[in-house]
Amino acid sequence: MALNDRVFGVLMLVLAVAYGWGATQFPEPFGGAESVGPETFPTVLAVVLALTSLYLIVKPDPDNAWPSGSIWLELIIAVVVLIAYTLLLQPLGFVIATTLAVGTLCWRMGASVVRAYLTGLIAGVVVFLLFTYALDLPLPWGLLGVLETS
Repeated sequence: MALNDRVFGVLMLVLAVAYGWGATQFPEPFGGAESVGPETFPTVLAVVLALTSLYLIVKPDPDNAWPSGSIWLELIIAVVVLIAYTLLLQPLGFVIATTLAVGTLCWRMGASVVRAYLTGLIAGVVVFLLFTYALDLPLPWGLLGVLETS
């Protein structure tokens, strides 16, 4: 049933094109165009998604089957977590929202609660520091704004 992978590949290719187009709609930052701006990371993600989608379309898995009912439930939970993540990113801040999202997803994949949320916390802090200080692409502080130094 290679059709499953091809259908998924086409849907993901449409998502990649829409996501890539959306990345081009960011306004130019104050001070002019930069080599690394707010559109850089979404554009890279769109290209990677498009390439992997094309691979699924051209070379699908020959013995692919649709997931069972419990897998569908986990997929729905993952989508709900990601939607909640986007809604909570600004008010809670990157580190807290990422800790909750990554922790919940890791827990749903079988990690213990402590390890899952510790993984989320470490991922959130490392990515926040990398983007905010190394790449100079600030992420939202949210509730942790009291720690922000100018």
